[in-house]
Amino acid sequence: MKSSYNVAFNFQKYIDRVEKTPTILYIGKVTSVIGLEIVSQGPRCVVGEICTIRIPSLKTTVKAEVVGVKDTEVHLSAFGETRGIEVGCDVVASGSTLQVPVGKNLLGRIINSTGSASDGKGDIVPETYYPAIADPPSPMSRRPIVDRITTGVRAVDTLLTVGKGQRMGIFAGTGVGKTTLLATIAKNTNADVNVIALIGERGREVLDFINEDLGEEGLKKSVVVVATSDEPAISRLRASYVATAVAEYFRDQGKDVMMMFDSVTRFAQAQREIGLANGEPPALKGYPPTVFDLIPKLMERTGTNEKGSITAFYTVKVDGDDFNEPITDNVRGTIDGHIILSRKLADQKHYPAIDVPMSVSRRFDKVNGPTIQDAANKISKAIAIYAQNELMITTGAYQPGSSTQVDYAIEMHDKIEEFLMQKKTDRCKMNDSLQMLSELSGVKIPQEEFDQLTAIEEADLAGQNEAQSLS
Repeated sequence: MKSSYNVAFNFQKYIDRVEKTPTILYIGKVTSVIGLEIVSQGPRCVVGEICTIRIPSLKTTVKAEVVGVKDTEVHLSAFGETRGIEVGCDVVASGSTLQVPVGKNLLGRIINSTGSASDGKGDIVPETYYPAIADPPSPMSRRPIVDRITTGVRAVDTLLTVGKGQRMGIFAGTGVGKTTLLATIAKNTNADVNVIALIGERGREVLDFINEDLGEEGLKKSVVVVATSDEPAISRLRASYVATAVAEYFRDQGKDVMMMFDSVTRFAQAQREIGLANGEPPALKGYPPTVFDLIPKLMERTGTNEKGSITAFYTVKVDGDDFNEPITDNVRGTIDGHIILSRKLADQKHYPAIDVPMSVSRRFDKVNGPTIQDAANKISKAIAIYAQNELMITTGAYQPGSSTQVDYAIEMHDKIEEFLMQKKTDRCKMNDSLQMLSELSGVKIPQEEFDQLTAIEEADLAGQNEAQSLS
């Protein structure tokens, strides 16, 4: 016999559905379809509201979002194909903005820009709904970032250490290894949950990433949000917000979330398409002002709150390898550190192709003890000195003995390169990486610092096992 609690719980979902069902439908009529933009006369609605466009000729409907309102004109952007939409089609307002279905059963699933399943494993039964567009946590409610998080990338964990709740950017041109680096982090991090946003990727790349780079092991504790390059701009834009809302849900459950966002550039390009179609004036490099307004609003939603944390890695595709172009510059000024990937290193088959002197973690000093800082700074300095004098060294113009610092950099170069390189399948534990750093630098790290890190890793592993059992 079912308990009274279960009966009440099951009945409550019907009550909630009835309460959310609109009693008055506001309906408008399509007046024009020009490119990406659909214009209708009415209905009564607000910017960001979801509407349904009825297409009688195809006996189907398509969802659209209100992106602009002028007098009684409503400007919409469809989440699907505009094929079949004609003048006179009904536009029905829903009365609400996009709501994302969330719950623990999202783990291991692949969803689209509206939060619906797209992996063929059946519908997702949500525990609750989160708004796709929400305010970031109050600055006064954010917990300080004092604990490190494991990425499984030796160069990052030792020389560019990341804290729980930190936001990092991965900047590189095309084909330098941004997505592969994200996959390595997803498989090896000690975070409880991964939320991976693939925005504007080619369809083939999505399957390759999930099946080959991420793998079954990585997918078990991940939620993947996908909007491919052939989907409408509004879908690519909203998938970014859906992924952030999913990450916020798990953070509110007290989890440490690792969010990987690939890429901010395609998010910005989607908003550029929508903005220009709505008559916004182009500003820097053809991007309208709303792009530079939305990027910080999206990124500020990650980080810590009073319950959990979202550690975020945002990739930025640097056009023409120009690291001062507008999107790169805007993102770099918003986040808490950046990792620069070098095409020169990538061409030398150096993985990961991280340019250590050009990269920085702004929480490095806060999540590392003084001894680890000394060891990391000694190696980073040697890398920078070698890079500054590389031309002289390789051409034979440098005379050994001229500088003790350059001599040390030359002596350590091959050992440091071996330390920084790892296979894509390598799983580098934090303690092992720091032990290698200690031996490489000659700086002895006290045992108590290792013991503290071991305790943190064991606690994180217990949290992961609990999350997987709940899913």
